[in-house]
Amino acid sequence: MMFLVPAAVYLILFFGYPVVKNIIMSFQAYTTTTFYTGVAPWVGIQNYVHVITSQIFGTALLNTALFTIGSIVAQFVLGLAFALFFRRNFPLSGLLRSLLLLPWLLPLIVSSAVWKWILDQDSGVLNQFLHGFGLGSVPWLTSTSVALITVIGVNVWIGIPFNTTILYGGLQDIPPELYEAASLDGATGWKAFTNVTWPLLRPVVSVTLVLGVVYTIKVLDIILGLTNGGPANSTQTIATQSYELSFKQFDFGQGAALSNILIVISALFAIVYLRLNRKAVDD
Repeated sequence: MMFLVPAAVYLILFFGYPVVKNIIMSFQAYTTTTFYTGVAPWVGIQNYVHVITSQIFGTALLNTALFTIGSIVAQFVLGLAFALFFRRNFPLSGLLRSLLLLPWLLPLIVSSAVWKWILDQDSGVLNQFLHGFGLGSVPWLTSTSVALITVIGVNVWIGIPFNTTILYGGLQDIPPELYEAASLDGATGWKAFTNVTWPLLRPVVSVTLVLGVVYTIKVLDIILGLTNGGPANSTQTIATQSYELSFKQFDFGQGAALSNILIVISALFAIVYLRLNRKAVDD
């Protein structure tokens, strides 16, 4: 029992306390003056009402949904494809798997800085490449119709290694004998995937998707580094708006309210998805 005390203390100090403090702060008029006076008037649900009824909330909520769904679907599909590909032994497979982890190992702010340079409309490498084929420049980060797609693409690039690693580990746990038995019944290729691989991989898929959504829905570094929520709020999400309120407008109460809304959305998704997945497995 005593061995659990250090872990429990750590969780309470670095996870429990910040969450509780954030919840309390969301019901207060917590601003920079609070640091000097120590006074944060209680305003009830006023912060929540203000952020939900603001003009930017609808846009931020939609962008958050599009960013999360687009990123998760592309990351998972490509990650699964890479995991299935690397399951086969071939020359340099170990080296290629190591290189695949590189986007995941780089700090997010570094990745966003590199991609911002690549995607620059005037001098970016990507547009220079397109010029070589006689194509015009694309405003990857400055167009309201393209910026969100671009940010999703960069996030997919960063998230593929995580999905590949988790799914590859799940594939390694599937006994080869099952595929041999399935092949005797004529289940090869796609039939082997749907009847053997996918059913046995579902628990790993559930973990991958839940962790992916919880992580993606709060992505901040990439968006701030690439577009800072622009142009014209076309890449503004709930996470970036919470950052804007807290650390640019210094309205920590409203920023905390938005972040709590984000936590509730993440928790609801995890609960609903896991329940539906458990029901499907039981059936």
